[in-house]
Amino acid sequence: MCECGSSRVPGIGPFASGRALVEFVLNAHGGSVAVSALPAGLEHNCQGCGKPFLLETFVQSCPACGGVHAVSPPRATDATAIQYAGADFVLPAAA
Repeated sequence: MCECGSSRVPGIGPFASGRALVEFVLNAHGGSVAVSALPAGLEHNCQGCGKPFLLETFVQSCPACGGVHAVSPPRATDATAIQYAGADFVLPAAA
């Protein structure tokens, strides 16, 4: 059984913030979580440029500026839980 969601400690795993959360979700289950569709898209304003967009996967770039955002599976229905990796973060190239 997966242990990645077993902790509710702020700042760790699915309850991390900012870049740490984005990196956690990117690596969860070998990267499969990052590209998985959210149960329902989350309306969000980019934390980089402020433009609205629909977060449709657990990790996604803003279509306007490329800012990378993520939400963890335990919080996938909460738009306030979406985290921003920062202006200098770039998604790794697809293999």
